[in-house]
Amino acid sequence: MKLATLIAATLLALPAAASAKPLFQPWIDGIQAGEPQMQVQRYDADTYVIRQSVKTNFEAPFLYLLFGKDRVLLLDTGAGGLQVRPTIDRVISDWLKAHHRASIPLVVAHSHSHGDHRMGDAEFKDRPDTAIVGWTAPEVAAFFKIADWPHDIVKFDLGGRVLDVIPTPGHHPSHIMIFDEKDRLLLSGDTLYPGRLYVSADQFAAFRDSIDRAVAFTRDRRVSHVLGAHVEMTAAPGKDFPEAAPAHPNERALELPYADLLELQAAVHAMGETAVKDVHNDFIVFPLTPRPKR
Repeated sequence: MKLATLIAATLLALPAAASAKPLFQPWIDGIQAGEPQMQVQRYDADTYVIRQSVKTNFEAPFLYLLFGKDRVLLLDTGAGGLQVRPTIDRVISDWLKAHHRASIPLVVAHSHSHGDHRMGDAEFKDRPDTAIVGWTAPEVAAFFKIADWPHDIVKFDLGGRVLDVIPTPGHHPSHIMIFDEKDRLLLSGDTLYPGRLYVSADQFAAFRDSIDRAVAFTRDRRVSHVLGAHVEMTAAPGKDFPEAAPAHPNERALELPYADLLELQAAVHAMGETAVKDVHNDFIVFPLTPRPKR
C-alpha cells in the first residue's frame, strides 16, 4: 500500500473530531490593557502550560513545565522582553509546598534553539540544582543520550514520569518533540502548531523524515493532544494572523488533534521533493528560501 493511501486510510479510521470544550481558559492575546506578562494554566497537578504575552514579544511562545518525582523539565525559556524565572520559580515553589518537599532538580531544555525559545536561559545559569541543555543538535543528543541522531528515540525519566524524546530536525537542526507517556501529550514545538510551519527549502527532506519518524512512533500511542509552541491561526479555518501581529483577537485554541499530524504527513508527501505553501484549516506549511552561507 502506498504511503499516501495508508495515511488517508488512517485518517478515515480516526474518530470524527467533536466540538470539544477547549483544554484551557482563553489565553492572553494582547487585547486587554492590563494583560500580565506571563499566564500559567494547569493541565493537571504535574503539568503546567505557560504563555508569554504578545505584548512582550510578538512570538508569544508557550513554555511547558513537567514534574516527576525526581526532577522537573522546563521546555523552552521564552523570547525575551521579560523575566521568565520568577514565574517558573513560583510554580515550582507551589508544587513543592503541595508535595511537602524542599527542593527538586530542574532541567531546562528546548524544543529547538531559535531565539524565541531560549532567550530566558541566562536567568537560570546560576540557579542551584539546575541543568541547562545546550543549543546544538550534538549537545541535545549528548544530554539525552541519543546515540544515532536523528534516528534514535530515547526515554528521559523524570521519576515515575517517562518522556520520549523524538529528534525532529527540519524546522531547526536541534528540534525535538516530546511525548509524555503519563498524559499522552505530544509537545511538538515549531514542527506542528496552529500557525505557519516554517521550513527552509533545503531542509524539506529532513522535515518530511521527521514527520514520518514522529508518526511512526506515536501512531499506536493514543496521543491525547498535540501542543505546540505558538498560536498564529485565527479561529477561522485556514486564516492566520499577519506576521508580527501585536494582538491575537479571536485566536484558535492551542491544542491540535492527533489527526493534524497525519494530515501534515500526507501534505508533505504529496509535495514530492519541493516544499510549497499549503494552507490547511489548523496550520500552513510555509517554505522559506535558504539563507546564503557565509
